[in-house]
Amino acid sequence: MFTPCPTDRSREIADRVERFVRDVVVPYEQDPRAASHGPSAELVEELRAKARAAGVMTPHILPDGSHLTQRETAAVLKRSGLSPLGPVAVNTMAPDEGNMFLIGKVGTAAQKARFLAPLVSGEARSAFFMTEPAEEGGAGSDPSMLQTRAVQDGNEWVIRGRKKFITGAEGAKVGIVMARTGDGERAQATMFLVDLPHPAIRLERVLDTIDSSMPGGHAQLLIDDLRVPADQVLGEAHEGFRYAQVRLSPARLSHCMRWFGTVARADEIARAYATTRKAFGKLLIDHEGVGFMLAENLIDLQQAALMIDWCAGVLDDGSSATTESSMAKVAVSEALFRVADRCVQILGGNGVSRDTIVEQAFRELRAFRIYDGPTEVHKWSLAKKIKRDTLEGAHHG
Repeated sequence: MFTPCPTDRSREIADRVERFVRDVVVPYEQDPRAASHGPSAELVEELRAKARAAGVMTPHILPDGSHLTQRETAAVLKRSGLSPLGPVAVNTMAPDEGNMFLIGKVGTAAQKARFLAPLVSGEARSAFFMTEPAEEGGAGSDPSMLQTRAVQDGNEWVIRGRKKFITGAEGAKVGIVMARTGDGERAQATMFLVDLPHPAIRLERVLDTIDSSMPGGHAQLLIDDLRVPADQVLGEAHEGFRYAQVRLSPARLSHCMRWFGTVARADEIARAYATTRKAFGKLLIDHEGVGFMLAENLIDLQQAALMIDWCAGVLDDGSSATTESSMAKVAVSEALFRVADRCVQILGGNGVSRDTIVEQAFRELRAFRIYDGPTEVHKWSLAKKIKRDTLEGAHHG
């Protein structure tokens, strides 16, 4: 089910993570503290204490602060996803994983000590404040529609705006706020690091959404006269859109990695059921309709695994992988959703109950087809590139 680990060190880490998730985390899946807005702070702390004791906390970042390659990270994050609680326990969950990557890439030494270190240790969670309410014309799939504004006032920036679908904001200690800056014709944005909670960032509500795996859920917040010192600008001012791309390509791919693990586990559950449950005189798997669904799962999972590893390799080669990550996000999210849907169908009544993780896998993958860029937006972006490349080729030909 899992493609081979690319290196000995990634194999050793991935194997340890898998043992921990299967042996320690899976028994927590029926814990009532894993509720509709994600696992509670108490449950997160309990799981992370066990992850530290097992030596699997933040396994993709090595003790010297260096990061595994993307292909190595894929091997580890797939295993962490074998339970929906696995990435939370070992600190590979969104949005923290992507935020750690971004701060590690563009943060100053002082910012890394203050904001990154507690994230890597698993002592703090974070939130990425970019998406805004669609009903107010704010930014969603199109970041250039950003309405939150930041204006410089001496050695500080003053930020005002409203954000929505901010994952993990409730209970987070570190925030990255993206706001429009500059007055030129071309849209510009800046990212700011902030300590949370903050009195100028007011949580209006946590939305009830189809997914439930991420601590803190997804919040709507009002930012009212938030003052941020200039030394808390992440990277350079007015470069926020560029940094968003630095973060988004690897982050959307690591979503693919984690959900691959969850859906692979759902498939394990469906296989076990189909090879033990009898109906109409024979095992379910011997009924062609069920056997063919499991065969299609095998094909979709293998294709998804290869797509993830291919895109990870492109990132490792130094490319921004914007096109490749769009392709991977579409292919993997759609394939994994098909697998999760078949697993529900194979389990029948059990598939729509919460006695197993299959029902949750279905919900999580349905949401994943929207966040980090809906399938249709990625296809539109790819179509524009096809048109551009084809016309340029015809011109040069």
